[in-house]
Amino acid sequence: MFAPRTTPWPLVALFTAGYLAPYLLPTTVGRLDSGLPLSATQAGAVGSALLLSSATAGFALASRVERIGARTLARLGLALALLGYGAAALTTAVPAVVAGAMVGGFGSGTATTVAATLIAAQRDPHRASTAGLLTVSALAGAVYLTVPHLGPGHGLPLAAIALTALAVWPLTGRLPAGTPAAPARHHKARLPHARSGLVLAAAMLCWSLAQNSLWGVSGQIGLTQAHLGEATVGAVFAVALGTGLTGVLAAGALGARLGRAVPIGAGTVLIAGCIVLSASATDLASFATGEIAWNTLYPVVLSYVIGLAASLDPRGRWAVLVGSASSLGTAAGPLTGSVLSAQAGFPAMGAILAAGLLVIALPMTAVALHTSGRPLLAGAIRRRGGHPAALVAATTGTPTGAVPEIGAPEQPVVEITVDTPAVPAQRAYGKAGSEVL
Repeated sequence: MFAPRTTPWPLVALFTAGYLAPYLLPTTVGRLDSGLPLSATQAGAVGSALLLSSATAGFALASRVERIGARTLARLGLALALLGYGAAALTTAVPAVVAGAMVGGFGSGTATTVAATLIAAQRDPHRASTAGLLTVSALAGAVYLTVPHLGPGHGLPLAAIALTALAVWPLTGRLPAGTPAAPARHHKARLPHARSGLVLAAAMLCWSLAQNSLWGVSGQIGLTQAHLGEATVGAVFAVALGTGLTGVLAAGALGARLGRAVPIGAGTVLIAGCIVLSASATDLASFATGEIAWNTLYPVVLSYVIGLAASLDPRGRWAVLVGSASSLGTAAGPLTGSVLSAQAGFPAMGAILAAGLLVIALPMTAVALHTSGRPLLAGAIRRRGGHPAALVAATTGTPTGAVPEIGAPEQPVVEITVDTPAVPAQRAYGKAGSEVL
């Protein structure tokens, strides 16, 4: 019998708290623009500063989670998120809002770093990341439906992020004091698969930049170009995130059946088309179609990329570094989208972003193909739980250097002495007619 797989819900909750700020970026930037004396470009710059602070936390803490301890670091991140976003929500002074957003962003990045590290240590990283994307999409959708009916002001989306951090805090008691111990051979090893990891990190920076350049100005597209009301735009975003749940569920059900290369490569190409459609929308039908299709595909591809990064290093370092590179792209997105749309207009911005995604799809697909075919380490195939282990090295979805444990714990290897006389060693012979060598 196979052992049932359980979902690590405290870890999923921490993932949700860390990822909520990027998911609420359109309404956060839009309300900073409307509720404070800021231009659209300045509001986008504040959103970029928030996300840049989040990325900084990832780069600073990627190698320190084990030393500091996952529980301690998670609580620190949630505390910073609560204090930073809470303070930014309660003040109208622009410098204080910017400072609070950056402190909160560092807290979100800290929570995301701990979550990514622990997810990489799971037997099924794709399952854990899929559950996290489901919860953050559902929560963000609920916020988009609720906030327009609670009144104006910049503080509501920031307050929602702060309250989420407060709600997740009690669950941190179920996180480990430190990260799960990795196999001894990995403790002093250098960062594995450096070339693949660097290519993936660079590609993810550009991938996230393109995604969030549109996401950061999607609210403005709906309000100014498609001539929709805030409640209608919020409803479209909520429906889009709801269909994103369907996409994530489909990704979880599909698992590794198609490998990682097809969902990542083909999914990125389809996303490029959705960006063109959404950026050129002039009415409700085209705006809703583009946003819904895009938000359905985006979390699917993201879940496979997270799993791909986690498979590169069982200690989770590449998962954190790739995630931090993605956060850098996410951070630059709102400002990039604001500048491009201001200079060239929304449709031209969409065409530029789509062209960039088509180029980026190539190296991401190449990394997925390369890592899926890497041979297993010697001795990695063993008998577990009495079942013969027949594992194909080219099977996708299997973390490199670590075989998922199925069923009962690993059976010890017993050496058996055979009392059979040794066969004399075969002597070597030279050419016919010559003496024996």
